[in-house]
Amino acid sequence: MDLLNTLVEKGLRRELPTREEALAVLATPDDDLLDVVAAAGKVRRQWFGRRVKLNYLVNLKSGLCPEDCSYCSQRLGSKAEILKYTWLKPDEASQAAAAGVAGGAKRVCLVASGRGPTDRDVDRVSKTIEAIKEQNEDVEVCACLGLLSGGQAERLRAAGADAYNHNLNTSEGTYGDITTTHTYADRVDTVHQAQAAGLSACSGLIAGMGESDDDLVDVVFSLRELDPDSVPVNFLIPFEGTPLAKEWNLTPQRALRILAMVRFVCPDVEVRLAGGREVHLRSMQPLALHLANSIFLGDYLTSEGQAGQTDLDMIADAGFEVEGTDTTTLPEHRAEALGGGCGSHSGGCAPCGDSEPAAEVPTADVPGARTDLVAVRRRGAGTDLAPNA
Repeated sequence: MDLLNTLVEKGLRRELPTREEALAVLATPDDDLLDVVAAAGKVRRQWFGRRVKLNYLVNLKSGLCPEDCSYCSQRLGSKAEILKYTWLKPDEASQAAAAGVAGGAKRVCLVASGRGPTDRDVDRVSKTIEAIKEQNEDVEVCACLGLLSGGQAERLRAAGADAYNHNLNTSEGTYGDITTTHTYADRVDTVHQAQAAGLSACSGLIAGMGESDDDLVDVVFSLRELDPDSVPVNFLIPFEGTPLAKEWNLTPQRALRILAMVRFVCPDVEVRLAGGREVHLRSMQPLALHLANSIFLGDYLTSEGQAGQTDLDMIADAGFEVEGTDTTTLPEHRAEALGGGCGSHSGGCAPCGDSEPAAEVPTADVPGARTDLVAVRRRGAGTDLAPNA
């Protein structure tokens, strides 16, 4: 296909596709899906070889969030029967992180529900970062604490944080439809604060809440402009007890097309296969490794993922290899631009949106939707049970 040849050539040159080309990827028929995956896979291999970076989530504080994000199981008014607990102590968080590192994780992501951290919260997380680094000097630590205020990013960086995650989640045009307690501009500002402090920016999206193809392209093009080092691609986990509980809009094929579009638009960025992959990609997860070069290992914030050993087996069986701590994640030109920080060593959250689905998007009656695969996390951080790693 001329389209795919053009997109491969642009990806190898780090050239931005046109909006029309990005939309065309999302519109390709299922019969051409393997061609799309193969083309995007060439771009992935150019910049990341066959390496897969493993990341591990630690939910420092679960539930009881004052924000009203329609997609989130931890939102204000959520009736989802998730774990609810206040801050883990630094040693508890460090023990939880150690399980992920033992499973092969190169990065530990420390997440806390809420609008944003207080200065006391930053102190608490700083001590947690120090505790993790004492036990695992080479591990990367990414914080995801919500909206930042002045000086907080710098304090996290001084404590040893390598990265900060704050997802855009959806397009600017639809953001107000899914959250009223903060704005899209607030999210962009937080990513800029992290970058200004020398933290590696991690910002992504999550699909599957009925958004149009235009919305998906809008948010991915906005991410390209924001220029984070890693882009997590989440797929909505429709939790019972949230406003989007009935939004089953994804097929495995559509999820793969979305990942391919992200790779073409962000060719040299760490694209992370994140929340919802087990629910929506299911047996087609190995194909997604040809598009994404990074995944979360084990469980998520409030939902359970597949067994950590199953993740490792999947990577090996698909012909990929787990990236070690002595390997640079980012391509040389990006690692140098970052100044030798995160990704150059030698959530979160679910998607947002409750707008009406566009005509070409599958409806909530998608054949084969696996509602039974949504499992609330009952192990690991905040419990007495061993974590999944």
